[in-house]
Amino acid sequence: MRERTTPVSPRLYRHPDSQVLDWVQAHSGDPRHAVIASRIVDQPAAVWFADYSPDTLTARVAAVTSGGAAQGRVPVVVPYAIPGRDCGGYSQGGAPDLDAYDAWIDRFADGLGSGEVIVVLEPDSVAQAECLSAGERADRFASLARAGRVLKAANPRARVYFDAGHSGWNAPGKQAAWLRQAGAASPESSDGIFSNVSNFHTTADEVAYDRRVLDALGGPASLGAVIDTSRNGNGAPPDGTWCDPAGRKLGRTPTLSTGEDRIDAYLWVKLPGESDGCKGKPGTFTASYAYDLASS
Repeated sequence: MRERTTPVSPRLYRHPDSQVLDWVQAHSGDPRHAVIASRIVDQPAAVWFADYSPDTLTARVAAVTSGGAAQGRVPVVVPYAIPGRDCGGYSQGGAPDLDAYDAWIDRFADGLGSGEVIVVLEPDSVAQAECLSAGERADRFASLARAGRVLKAANPRARVYFDAGHSGWNAPGKQAAWLRQAGAASPESSDGIFSNVSNFHTTADEVAYDRRVLDALGGPASLGAVIDTSRNGNGAPPDGTWCDPAGRKLGRTPTLSTGEDRIDAYLWVKLPGESDGCKGKPGTFTASYAYDLASS
């Protein structure tokens, strides 16, 4: 197979500590090495903070943000510790309660530094809120709004985006109503919305959906959207499978220059090759999966 390369964004940061890089360094003789190395390793991708380890959190976030600042590049970080995460599904976990989560966010914010940084705040936390009671949902949304305020107060150059699910999930009006409750329309908390994280819907569908959500959300015209394009090159499976489906491929490479109105960035939020929970434990790297995505 002819090796293919893709341009790397000069502005987005690629943190050197990743499972895919560890695999490439340890498997130079593997026949899949060249494809994975050339098409995945060098691309800037988000760094997830998915474990509830408050004592080390600030230092771990700071390692990423300071690394980006040293290179003059923009890191993407993902706080992922909301209580009741994933409604008890494959990615269940998070902080023990909302008070603990609020304190965890404070420590996360302390690591943001003063440089540019993109924060993808709690994937699925809004779109998947149907499993909560009305009171629990209101409490979660209040905590998310607080998180946005804390993050932006800690670093005014931080850009914070809230969960809009994806184009195959909630209707734009419903999603916007929830997002408004979660603070996403307020510039003190929010720079806009994100969609398609760990999913496969086409970029065109996400652009159209995000614009409808933003229109319904209201708020200042400066609010925009970022889209996860890491695995959407073939679009979503017709049967709606979301957990490591076969036949997918890499999407558009990460960039902060989309050429699309109100679309601030295409990002690789979910690192290609890291499992949704079917090919391995959620978040674990699987070389065969990465190769399938990169060689399709």
